[in-house]
Amino acid sequence: MMSNMPPSDQNNNKKLKPEQFRDFFRTMNDFIHEKPVKGVLQSIDEFFSSPFPGGAFPIQVRESEDKYIITAELPGVKKEQIRLNILPNQLTISIENNESETTEGLNNHFFQKRISHERLSRTIPLPVVINEKMVKASYRDGLLTITVPMLRGKTINIED
Repeated sequence: MMSNMPPSDQNNNKKLKPEQFRDFFRTMNDFIHEKPVKGVLQSIDEFFSSPFPGGAFPIQVRESEDKYIITAELPGVKKEQIRLNILPNQLTISIENNESETTEGLNNHFFQKRISHERLSRTIPLPVVINEKMVKASYRDGLLTITVPMLRGKTINIED
């Protein structure tokens, strides 16, 4: 009687040797550290190490008796990168980051040029009309503080 099973042979069971794993890991390491894979991995690292992953920065709006105090946490941002724009009842905080990087080799042969432009903004609506001449802003240690005074309208008495 013949069996459909292949004959069991003790020599068919090959064991993997540690040298084979070492060579595999060396090959993978070389692959990861070469372009373009290295560039993709570097971009991912830059995304997660940027101060505002996902394109938002935290803001807080507090109200006192006579003003609104708006704070924005902007670590690593230079004062020159911040722009404030005021419309009748809203304030927009914008951050612009322009970077240019050129890598040159021997004899000034051009190898790589990278230009990036990033713009983040947050708009804060306020329930009052904003008088831009009275708004104050300061920036210290990565914290932007904006003070918006509340304008009081004239009270009108209702007659009988």
